[in-house]
Amino acid sequence: MENIQLTTKDNIKIAANYYHNGFDSVVIIAPGWCMTKDSKSFVEIANSFLDNFDVISFDFRGHGKSKGLYTFGAKEESDMDEVIKFAKAKGYKKVFVIGFSLGAMIALIHQAKYNNADRAIFVSVPCDFDKIENKMWKKEAWGETFKKFELSRFLSIRPHLIPLKKEKPAAEIKKLKIPSLFLAGKKDPTVCFWHTEKLYNLAECEKDFVLYENGIHSEDLFLYDKKGFHSFCLNWFKKS
Repeated sequence: MENIQLTTKDNIKIAANYYHNGFDSVVIIAPGWCMTKDSKSFVEIANSFLDNFDVISFDFRGHGKSKGLYTFGAKEESDMDEVIKFAKAKGYKKVFVIGFSLGAMIALIHQAKYNNADRAIFVSVPCDFDKIENKMWKKEAWGETFKKFELSRFLSIRPHLIPLKKEKPAAEIKKLKIPSLFLAGKKDPTVCFWHTEKLYNLAECEKDFVLYENGIHSEDLFLYDKKGFHSFCLNWFKKS
């Protein structure tokens, strides 16, 4: 694994883990808010793909080893853009994207504009940032957050404190042309499953939707059903 650094068009340094094992396809992993490429769960997600693909997992601005402040989707599309460009420059035959929560929101908006990946998976993706429920008082939310607590990750998070205008995935989804898989947890207390289901219903591309009846949020879908989650993702990417 190689640690790389990319620079966005607004001059923010973005840190990424590049796992290059000689495959001709690459999976780009976009973590959600308060998660990083070096979080235990995202290292495990990256490792789950290594038998079939090269992998690039990265920190959005304001997270981990990347610079800048996190704007909750207002400016992070530039981060995504640089990672895609890096993968394209490496000459991969296929570039796949998997985003989680706000990482999925950013990836979806980026792909709706450029459609420059071959396939995508959007996990617990909100249709509108302003409508995210985020019921942190529910045990399904705070309990799982506590289980995944990592002090170094928590201390690395640097949010932009002034609200900035954000694009709405629901307003952009019909521009999405690449085959897209939508995954959601029916018991998600953070981004209720209707967000992801709505985007799936609005999408006009080749698509599929998987609802985990007992699933909750984002990377937790992987953590509580690693084999099943990996199977869904692998089969989707292998369709191309």
